[in-house]
Amino acid sequence: MTNVAMLIFALIMVESSGNDGAVNASGECWGPLQIKEIYVQDVNRIAGTSYTHEDAFDRAKSMDMFRIYMEHYATEELLGRPPTWEDIARIHAGGPQGWRDPERAPYWAKVQSVLQEMPADDMPAEKQFVSMLASQ
Repeated sequence: MTNVAMLIFALIMVESSGNDGAVNASGECWGPLQIKEIYVQDVNRIAGTSYTHEDAFDRAKSMDMFRIYMEHYATEELLGRPPTWEDIARIHAGGPQGWRDPERAPYWAKVQSVLQEMPADDMPAEKQFVSMLASQ
C-alpha cells in the first residue's frame, strides 16, 4: 500500500471505522471520510466538478474529493514547507487552516495511532484506491 493510501485508510478508520454510510451525530459529516457540505462545495469550486454531498457516501468519490482538496490546500506554497501527513490530516479535519490549529492536534494523535497499529505487510483490502492514487 502506498504511503498516501495508508494515510487515507487511517483517516477513514478514525472518521467512520470504515463505514461508507456513516453520518455523524450532528448530521453534517457523511461517508467514510466524514465530509461536510462546505468541503464538497469547495472541491467543486476548486476543480469545476459537480459533486453533491450525497457523493460523500461513495468511497471512490469521497477519496477523489479528498485528493482535490489536498492538492489545493496541502501544498508547499501555502504551508511554506513541504506538507506532512500531520498537515494533511489536520487540513482534512479543520479546513484550509487546520494545519496550524492547535485544536486539531488530538485528531492527528488518533490518526497517528491508527497508522502505528497498521501491519506493514498485511494491509486491509483497500486496493480500489491504491490503484487510483498511484495513477495521480
